[in-house]
Amino acid sequence: MTNPIVDVFFGSTLTSSGPTATDISRHVDLMRGIEIDRGAQDELSEIQPSSCRIALDNSDGRFTPGRAASPYYPNVRKGVPIRVSAATFTPRTGSSPYPMDMLGDDFDDDRISSTLWPNSYGGVSEVGGRARIPVVPGVTAGYQSAREWTLVGSKLTARLVTLPAVGGSSSAVCSMWVNSTTSGTRLGWRYNAVTGLVSAESQTGFSDGAAVSFTYSPFSYMWLRVREAGGTVFWESSSDGAAWTTRRSLAAPAWVTSQTHAVEIAATRTGGVADYCEWDYVGATVHPRFFGTVQSWPTTWKGLSSTATITCTDLLTWSSIVKELQPMLVQEVLLDRPTVFFPLTEPSDSTSAGNIAGTAGVGSLSIVQAGSGGTLEFAGGVGPNGQPCPVFTPASSSAGKYLSADLGPNVTDANASFRLRVECWFSTSTKDRVLLAMTSSDAETKMVMSLNSASGGLQVQVQSPGSALVATLWGTPDLADGQLHHLVYNEFTGEVAVDGVTYSASNFSPNDQRLLYVGGFQNTRLWNGLISYVALYVRSVTTADLTPHYTTGTTGHAGESASARMSRLASYVGLAVTTQGSAFDAVASQADLGRSALEHMRDIARTESGKLLTNRSSGIPLIFQSRDLRYNPVAALTLDYADLETTDFEYAYDDQKVVNAVTASRPGGATQRVISQASIDAYGEKPQDLALLKNTDNSAADAANWLISRYADPPPEARQVPVEAYSMPIATYRALLNADVSTVLGLTALPSQAPGSTATAVIEGYTERIGLRQHHLDFHTSRADTDTVWVLDDSTYSVLDSTTRLAY
Repeated sequence: MTNPIVDVFFGSTLTSSGPTATDISRHVDLMRGIEIDRGAQDELSEIQPSSCRIALDNSDGRFTPGRAASPYYPNVRKGVPIRVSAATFTPRTGSSPYPMDMLGDDFDDDRISSTLWPNSYGGVSEVGGRARIPVVPGVTAGYQSAREWTLVGSKLTARLVTLPAVGGSSSAVCSMWVNSTTSGTRLGWRYNAVTGLVSAESQTGFSDGAAVSFTYSPFSYMWLRVREAGGTVFWESSSDGAAWTTRRSLAAPAWVTSQTHAVEIAATRTGGVADYCEWDYVGATVHPRFFGTVQSWPTTWKGLSSTATITCTDLLTWSSIVKELQPMLVQEVLLDRPTVFFPLTEPSDSTSAGNIAGTAGVGSLSIVQAGSGGTLEFAGGVGPNGQPCPVFTPASSSAGKYLSADLGPNVTDANASFRLRVECWFSTSTKDRVLLAMTSSDAETKMVMSLNSASGGLQVQVQSPGSALVATLWGTPDLADGQLHHLVYNEFTGEVAVDGVTYSASNFSPNDQRLLYVGGFQNTRLWNGLISYVALYVRSVTTADLTPHYTTGTTGHAGESASARMSRLASYVGLAVTTQGSAFDAVASQADLGRSALEHMRDIARTESGKLLTNRSSGIPLIFQSRDLRYNPVAALTLDYADLETTDFEYAYDDQKVVNAVTASRPGGATQRVISQASIDAYGEKPQDLALLKNTDNSAADAANWLISRYADPPPEARQVPVEAYSMPIATYRALLNADVSTVLGLTALPSQAPGSTATAVIEGYTERIGLRQHHLDFHTSRADTDTVWVLDDSTYSVLDSTTRLAY
């Protein structure tokens, strides 16, 4: 039967570290099935958020939100992470000795298999779809196979579901072993409840002096396996059963390659209170199908029968990815977790500026009037990346306006342990003026940053209670030159970085700071110019961590690769990106941002003719595919039409995808038009505008030509390939489960009415239904040779006027 695995991470969020999964697979109503929708309808459409719908048996009320009797109370909540996988098992074929991968048991029939585990002992049982092993004082219990398996070129996999408690014992362990013919000579995994360690062991005489141990985590060590390949044994763990981390490797002991083995899953306890451990999915190969969050937990009744049909969506709908981003420089500063951050980008009618770092108790920067006259105009100047900033225009050095704020006790408390790191942007043509200052509440301790009256270099004056004011001058250039400058001052290391260049000097580091002054201090030396993006870091952060903000503020990272930009944008919402393919062009600045992270990331994907999608597992959540991933595609699996066992296979030929007139534009560059006159003459003009974040006009023109060359006259194609995957041989079934967006399918023995007997199609998305003894996949596909590119002197990809399309 089909083996879906549905894990819900109750009590966790997407940002939780090492969440604990609860397997609710036994409660899935497979008669109603699991429905998943992923990807796009075609290659010209944007990939939409994946959705998943699961019907759950709620007869005991465990999935009713707010029900105190639920074993998951109070964590049946919207937004909880969920993962859906499919487990497959390799059927046992041939004769003994069998590869260990063929030892597969999902324990779902609640009966111990006498075929797989004929030598089980100690009162073991199957309960709730799991192998339950008693952990009883003075008793050893375990599941044990016949001696008919071999580890060479194979593996033993299992999921450790329930751990034994310490229970007052001096020893309580559970383990998974590959046993040799010699008692006590074995290898595998061992969990020790007393120490909380899980160890990878190769024992002789029941001992391994070189065992490698790790602090157990139910996330990192949820799945365990031992594997042999090329004469080496690997001990591996996984959080999802699909992506594995090697924890130990060792040259295979001689008995591994020369003997037939028995498998044993065992437990024992010395003293204390009896309980049990549980294992599941022995021998499973796991295929991730969906990862996201539960959006709703509706409870419905038919009479007294209750069902919860939950709806889930992937990370493309997560709240952080759809929130509006602030300008790139703001996002970069926030990534470095400032304690206080005043961007000073308020509109012109403002009279104060706010802190956006989130530290409690920090007051706003309010205007202070020194003497009479002078102005402080918010949004009156232009700061980094063209962002608005205030202009300080005093009537004299002691008459005008500046800003001050009480930063509150949390900043002062942090300053007791960490020295200040100060960052800001400024511009002035006037020396001997105060950029900013900080003091304690009683002003007995102070730090004043200014431009030296003679050199215009950065000067810092500090004073501690009962001491004189001490000035330190750094060897910076004259900064009163009317140009915009970026400054980082690190009290801890005595460093100053100006416009990315670091200078060092010794300096006293005061603490107990609480009051902040910007553009003046004690009504004197009033700043004449611009100041913006004032940030204070009262924590451990290096100068080198902060100096990249200079590049952000001056170039907006124009010219970085599309893959680097995608990772940068994802980092603003706490996500990471893995790339597939290698063709990533340089892209233009997105310094202003202002829309959702998802929209900006899609701009990059569109610019690159790439694909942005989510991971189906819970690893790195986002995937960015480059266009060259599809160049000259080769089928990852081939299906015979007769094996599809469905009735909805579709071949299409229409003008739905025709594009024959492209107008391409880029920021600060030319607007260019590329056409196919032959296509226009045949079908009429089918225009498309391309607003691309390209870095050069040539790159924008290349993108336009690439689109025209592929879609001026699209040939017939297979657009829908439905497959009843469960009926396929195990190798084909697994290949279908591994298939995803951009996987290439080969189709053979097509009906005689088709344009040809074979076709090659690229998967753009799919709908999926996992039911009882059914796994239906309906692939949305496009013609694969749309992405063929010229390979010089190649018999297939160098056919004049046919496959001589230049790669973009």
